[in-house]
Amino acid sequence: MSRPITDTLRHIGNGVFLDTASEQLTELVNAVSTTGKSGKIELTIQVKKATKGGAMHITGKVKLSKPAEEPMEALLFVTPEGNLIADNPSQQKLDLKAVAGTVSNEAPATLKTVA
Repeated sequence: MSRPITDTLRHIGNGVFLDTASEQLTELVNAVSTTGKSGKIELTIQVKKATKGGAMHITGKVKLSKPAEEPMEALLFVTPEGNLIADNPSQQKLDLKAVAGTVSNEAPATLKTVA
């Protein structure tokens, strides 16, 4: 009967291989959960004969391919000088003022009802 593969994997890098794979799997799951897009983790195990005495040289590699993040964007307007600005230069600015006796970011203390 063969031994479970995890017994062998624990020996690669004195356990660092499995720890790295576990951490990157968590990172992948969080990225997929956030973006809704798929990603993958690849575990590569290479086995080659080390000596004529029967020893084997085992190496492991973890490769993480997270889903691409959405690019950040902004809608900007071009000035006649070729600069980019947030406000449309062809639109007039409104001179908005707060109404006297009100605080701008607070909800009214009492609501008025209209019959």
